[in-house]
Amino acid sequence: MKYISIIGSTGSIGTQALDIVRENDDLKVVALSCGKNISLLEKQVREFKPEIVAVSDEKDAADLSLRLADMNIKVQSGMEGLKAVATAENADIVLTAIVGMIGVEPTLAAIEAGKDIALANKETLVTAGHLVMEAARRKGIRILPVDSEHSAIFQSLQGRGTILPMGMADLAEKDYRANKISRILLTASGGPFRGRKRQELQEVTVEQALKHPNWSMGPKITIDSASMVNKGLEVIEAKWLFDTDIDDIEVLIQPQSIIHSAVEFEDGAVIAQLGTPDMKLPIQYAFYYPERRYLAGDRLDFSKISSIEIQKPDFDTFLGIPLAKKASRTGGTMPTVMNEANEHAVAAFLAGRIKFLEIYEMIQYAMSEHKVKESPVLKDILEARDWTDDLLRSKYGV
Repeated sequence: MKYISIIGSTGSIGTQALDIVRENDDLKVVALSCGKNISLLEKQVREFKPEIVAVSDEKDAADLSLRLADMNIKVQSGMEGLKAVATAENADIVLTAIVGMIGVEPTLAAIEAGKDIALANKETLVTAGHLVMEAARRKGIRILPVDSEHSAIFQSLQGRGTILPMGMADLAEKDYRANKISRILLTASGGPFRGRKRQELQEVTVEQALKHPNWSMGPKITIDSASMVNKGLEVIEAKWLFDTDIDDIEVLIQPQSIIHSAVEFEDGAVIAQLGTPDMKLPIQYAFYYPERRYLAGDRLDFSKISSIEIQKPDFDTFLGIPLAKKASRTGGTMPTVMNEANEHAVAAFLAGRIKFLEIYEMIQYAMSEHKVKESPVLKDILEARDWTDDLLRSKYGV
């Protein structure tokens, strides 16, 4: 039996993870958390009977406690609630499926508690990658990627000649590598605005930006995909997960989302992971790594594929990747500022208070105003986050 905690159980990744639990009788949920969707969380609690439950708001926690009075489950709230879910005593692995850098503290708490991490929260590594990977090495735990692209890279690396019994923790040890990586090829669908030029994005609506052609994701990640900031964040995440120089990570547009990502080795060989766009595969692979289990769903039918299209990203129109690479090269607290400015801007766009292209403007402004602190500890990272929010509210009034 494997015991699982899920941070963000009512979102897209969390609900699909629970579908996997339903299909496998050797998986048991011991803790759940959500933001605001307490009605769905109540249904999940009644079905999966976790030991610990947490929500964002204290009032929502009180409401959920009343709803669950017949089950005698204590409902916690806020950051302490998230940490309680992350460190649940019986949990073997923690799925971090929450959106945003709010995932940093519970992820670090889970690592310190000796829990393996199924990582679906890229902002954690973007803002605190040096802290997270060092903690993982020190505690000897595995960080198993759940983002489809990073899972694809991880799966492709299994073909380099060495099985990695410690998972991601071992990938940081260069002398353990059997074959040297030349490049990581990180794929992107291009989102709903692929092929458009900057002037065509001046008046796009929230509804248009939320219409992703291939993937079903939450609103924040879908907007990030439309701006390609999401891919920029994934480049930084890949740098930390696979101990790779940021300039050895190349982004390619693959509109059909068939090639989920690939690795090129020093002899020129390229190993890729292909499949249908289904997030259940990387979730289940993380839960059972290194074992593969049967997973129901559509299979890739090569007889129906006439071609696989590859394009280069348009960095003049979609600034997400160059902004992220610039932040990563600068280092210190700059990736936190870049990430938080994006979170702030996307929230304003979703609320209808700014235009789509102003997302880039707000990120660029915050980065230009920031005085970087090198080798930041957690306190520095959180202060940089708060500084960014204050700066943008003062400048833009949102």
